[in-house]
Amino acid sequence: FGREQGVQSSIEKEGRKRPSYFSTKMPKDRIRAHELREKTSSDLNKQLKELKTELATLRVQKVTGGNPARLAKIKEVRKGIARVNTVISHKKITKLRKLFAGKKYKPIDLRPKKTRAIRRRLNPSEAGAKTIREIKRRHHWPQRRYAIRSS
Repeated sequence: FGREQGVQSSIEKEGRKRPSYFSTKMPKDRIRAHELREKTSSDLNKQLKELKTELATLRVQKVTGGNPARLAKIKEVRKGIARVNTVISHKKITKLRKLFAGKKYKPIDLRPKKTRAIRRRLNPSEAGAKTIREIKRRHHWPQRRYAIRSS
């Protein structure tokens, strides 16, 4: 699937530039989730607070007519806030999962989602349960087995 070395694409042969959505450049100051996962919750909260203050200053600059290059950073800051919030919530959920592991009852948000119909369905032991009357009836009048003669 990967291109072999020395082979050029048709775009490169013709000397045209690739469209911007093919860009492989990543912003250097972008916040990465794998780096955030290594931090403690207090560090994450501190970084979240910093990002929110930075976003507020960028929005003020936008209103007052600041540098357009600087205003392009608003999107990155918003995405960074989202990443930090995601990592914080994941850490909180994993802590709760460890706390409630092996317990009979769990909070609703830790239970498996599935579908409403599946959650309300009888479990296998309940579905296969027989009443006392059914047990007696099957015992006293079992289903008859007939020998079939081959012809």
